[in-house]
Formats: sequence, C-alpha cells, structure tokens
Amino acid sequence: MTDSQDIPAVGMVGGGQLARMTQQAAIALGVPLRVLSDSTHASAARVIADVRVGDHRSLDDLRTFAKDSDVVTFDHEHVPGEHIRALEDAGVACRPGSAALLHAQDKRVMRERLSAHGVPVPRFAPVATLADVEAFGAWPVVLKAARGGYDGKGVWVCESPAEARGVVERAVAEGVGLLAEEHVPFRRELAALVARSPYGQGAAYPIVETVQRDGICHEVIAPAPGLDDELAEHAQRLALGIADALGVTGLLAVELFETGDGVLVNELAMRPHNSGHWTIEGARTSQFEQHLRAVLDLPLGDTTPTAPYVVMANVLGGDDPAVYRRYIHVMAHDPAVKVHFYGKEVRPGRKIGHVTALGDDLEDARERARHAAGYLGGGSA
Repeated sequence: MTDSQDIPAVGMVGGGQLARMTQQAAIALGVPLRVLSDSTHASAARVIADVRVGDHRSLDDLRTFAKDSDVVTFDHEHVPGEHIRALEDAGVACRPGSAALLHAQDKRVMRERLSAHGVPVPRFAPVATLADVEAFGAWPVVLKAARGGYDGKGVWVCESPAEARGVVERAVAEGVGLLAEEHVPFRRELAALVARSPYGQGAAYPIVETVQRDGICHEVIAPAPGLDDELAEHAQRLALGIADALGVTGLLAVELFETGDGVLVNELAMRPHNSGHWTIEGARTSQFEQHLRAVLDLPLGDTTPTAPYVVMANVLGGDDPAVYRRYIHVMAHDPAVKVHFYGKEVRPGRKIGHVTALGDDLEDARERARHAAGYLGGGSA
C-alpha cells in the first residue's frame, strides 16, 4: 500500500481520460496512482503502470482494488452507491464519499437537497406518466433521466405532449426514473470549479463560460467574459457552500445557468471536469493536481490564472482517424497552442482530446483554439 517513504497510494476507479490526466499530476507529486479499468485499452490504462482490470459494478473487484489503496477516488459517477458504502464500512477512505456522491448520481436527490438548502435550481418535479408531465404545466418541458445521463444523453427537450409521450413510454419500459424541469431561458452556461479537503479547506477557480452544442461542451473560456465581479464571487461562494453542505472531498464542478436574475444550478460533478481542463496550462495548480491534494488532505494549491484569457476547445473525432499527421500543421501554425490527446479510438463526434490557447486577447485565443481543435478533428485549416 505504501513504500518506504510512506507515500500514500491513490486508487482511481475508472480508466478514462480524467484518470489519464490525473496521472500527469501524480507523477509530479510523487504519488503512486493506481487505476481500476474495464480494459487494458482504456485511455488511462495505456499510460499508467499500475492498472487492475475489473468491473466498477462488481463489489468483489472494488474490494480487491481497494486493498492496495490508501485513498479511493473516482473518474466517473457510475459506481453503485451501495458498493461505496460497503467499502466505507470496511474502513476504506472513499473521497468523495457515498453520501456526497449520491448527489452527482441522482438528479432528483440533488435537486431536492439543494432546494432544501435554499440553492436556486430550475423548477422541477418527478414524473412517471404523461399526465404528470402535463400537470407540470410548462411547454417546452425538459425531461431528464434521474440517473445515468451525460453529454446530452438522458435529456430531452419536448415541445408538445406528443413528444413527451414517447420519452415517458421508453423510460417506463426501461425502468428509468424521470424528472420534469422548466425550460430555462438562460443567457449562457457557466461553471464553477471548487475543491474541498477532508480538513475543510476550500479553494475556487475563476468562473468560466462553457459553450455547448448538441449537448456536448465545445469550448470553455476562462474567466467568463463580461461576467459581473459580484455575480462571479456569488457563484464561487455558492459552489463552496454546496461542497461544504454535501461534505464533498475532492473537486466539485457546479454547472450553472446565467439568467436575468442571477444563476441557477443545473448539474454537479464530483471529480475533475471538462470545464476545468483549461487549468493544466491556465492555472498555477491544475484541477488534477488539486483533486489529488484534496483527496490526500494536503493543503490546496493556488488557483490564480497564468494568463488574462485561457480558452480550451474540445477535439471531436471525424471520419479520418489519422490524427497524428495533422500535428505538423497545428504546431507550425501556432507553436504556443497546447495539444492533449486521450488515446481513444476516433469516432465521429466523440471527444478524443482538447487544445488550449492562452493570451492577452480573448478573440485571438478563441480563434487559435478553435482553429487547432477543428483541424485536429479532421476539419480544414
């Protein structure tokens, strides 16, 4: 579990790109990072030496994995809560713990808990029938799977009862719980990224703007341009308050709608998050190092940006899987742009990497990031 230097080992459940990028921070900190991956070909398994192949839905696999870890954390929210509780009952330090992580796993529980704490959220109601949806009294209405949705999956914007009927019927047939939510006329989407340690120390990054298309994040701008200082501070305090109220240990990403009346909380994630990838080059402490510091109960790092503007653009796969040969153009065109690839099979529309551009001029940084991401994904120069 620990070596002669008494350095704790962190076990991360999940072999995706978040674990892959956490490894870079772990190397710098000298912290052993172990991964439970469902495959030796997964993104993180390709670059981390200590990989255990197993199923995150199997309690036996989780118990075996946890034996050699001082702290267990997660790169996704899909580990069954009862399994995490079983690990905790056996004395395993799970960070975040099952009680906190439930609020990132179940949207109904999250909405109800935040509402009870006075946190502003969209109007919502659990629904099981078309009559329930119609009684909610708002069209268009947003229907969401209470569990399991991500990147636009499990979210349906229904303009009419006819559209809602199909969603409800499929959900009932598949045993999926649903929420109805008001369709919020927001100005833009924001994200607040904070960290909290078991000791109770908190740290907040600048509020960012996230640009979504078809349910997928395409671009993150740090800091959010034109955001009122008072509202930005309010959003940071709101996120830190949520982390404290829910007992989060590690990172917490709070996805927000900016409206004419302030901000509403849309989603929570308790792990490194796509909205924080910009911090690798764009902040004194990356979100991945910060997550490790937090789960190990180390003092948290400086969140100060390294440039006036940082823009991260996701690279989405296209029809041509030959990504590497396009490096030459991107790097020659802009030697300052930073490229990150996740070692994932290229499929159209799949997130396969991201690029980051920093600078003094926002529009210049956006154009550089967009150009690089578009070209690497198979678009034109």
